[in-house]
Amino acid sequence: MFQMVTNVEDLNQHDALVLGIFEGEPFHEEVEKIDKLLAQQVMKLKRAKKIAKQGQTTVLYTLGNSQVEALYVIGLGKKVESTTESVRETLASVSRQLKEDKISKVAYLVESLASEQVKKHDIAVLIGEALALGTYTVLNYKEKNNEVEVSIEQVALLGEEDLVGAARVGYIYGQGTNRARKLVNTPGNLMTPTDLAEEANELANEHGFEIEVLEREDMEKLGMGALLAVAAGSDQPPKMIVLKYVGDPKSEELVGFVGKGLTFDSGGISIKPRENMHEMKMDMGGAATVLGAMDIIGSIKPKVNVLAVIPSSENLLNGSALKPGDVITSLSGKTIEVRNTDAEGRLILADGITYAKQLGATSLIDVATLTGAVMIALGDCTTGAVTNNNDWMEEVVEASIETDEWIWTFPTYAPYKKMLKSSDVADLNNAPGRLAGSITAGLFIGEFAEETPWVHLDIAGTAWQSKASNLGPLGGTGAMTRTLAQVVINKEK
Repeated sequence: MFQMVTNVEDLNQHDALVLGIFEGEPFHEEVEKIDKLLAQQVMKLKRAKKIAKQGQTTVLYTLGNSQVEALYVIGLGKKVESTTESVRETLASVSRQLKEDKISKVAYLVESLASEQVKKHDIAVLIGEALALGTYTVLNYKEKNNEVEVSIEQVALLGEEDLVGAARVGYIYGQGTNRARKLVNTPGNLMTPTDLAEEANELANEHGFEIEVLEREDMEKLGMGALLAVAAGSDQPPKMIVLKYVGDPKSEELVGFVGKGLTFDSGGISIKPRENMHEMKMDMGGAATVLGAMDIIGSIKPKVNVLAVIPSSENLLNGSALKPGDVITSLSGKTIEVRNTDAEGRLILADGITYAKQLGATSLIDVATLTGAVMIALGDCTTGAVTNNNDWMEEVVEASIETDEWIWTFPTYAPYKKMLKSSDVADLNNAPGRLAGSITAGLFIGEFAEETPWVHLDIAGTAWQSKASNLGPLGGTGAMTRTLAQVVINKEK
């Protein structure tokens, strides 16, 4: 898909060339060459302030005066203010326009997009990411028309340095994120725990992962009482899905990802309001993130060992459903009083975390659309985090900075932990109240991580966007997919 080209003359029948213009900066020399062929129309439009506004793309047709049919001129703002985040978003916007314009062959003038802060290598990665993220569409189930969709098939990087590998890595990151998005956006009747297990099996076949899927009978033998309790209200059988990637057979280190796989959440007996309940198909966003990250890891193949554990069920209500006041026994042996059946994610994660430890995980990251409270605290742009190990948390934060996925770490002071023990009949209370709801939910999971280095990521706000953006359409975002993969890849450095 990607290739290097050293000058414009080498471009052969490309439909479009993407080039950047910084505010108040002279044109890149290659832009000047092209502009001369076009009777300096680009410069005239810039002086008239009709192009190159920040984030704006202007399409100029060359009318046979260049090797490309059209120039996609993008405004990058002030060069000193350029960031990977702003460039990614602008390139994603261009990618969407290229797709709408049915462009199949595109070239990028890499140096025209670079700055002191965002080097050429970074630009190549961002081009790959933005091509995947910006062109993603949500599958719909409407009666189809006869229009043939054109996709971008060839991408030329114009420059002296070989940046094909960097662009491919970026594209892999974007595609892994899109895989997570696809899973989140799939309707609940088409994404049951069984369907989720089939998706994991498909991923295992693609990348050669080890895979194990525990059925209800297996869970009963092992004593996974928390997962089974949540699943009791549904006719769909629960699954405990396990994937393992062995990148370094000599190492005893095993990074464990645990993703919440609630394929639909009605709230159970503590039923949710009907408004927007259709969006609860996204309650398996943590599982989707883990599978998307494993897709990236399987493609890049770092020398690190990774375990993915996904407890999966539906949270519905029937005559057998979990009830407020019930006491259940988790896989760890800890007992839990259920005060709220809509606080079910932490229950299935309790057994997921314990099982990951039993399978040898030496560090843990759990990902879950866990609490509405995290949106009150942080909105929909930042993921909330809870940890028992500051060093491990720093590794996760470092990876999130590299991927521009924001994380904020909540405090874990003793009074918060004490709230979890407020049951008179069990070891733990699954819903001690509204105060500090995101913190106590995370710390509940931490009770099962115990001494194993652990980070909890609450993506309830970031896993779903209610309106389209340059980086993607309404629906699942794939939040934290790239960060999880980056955590693993950074261990190779």
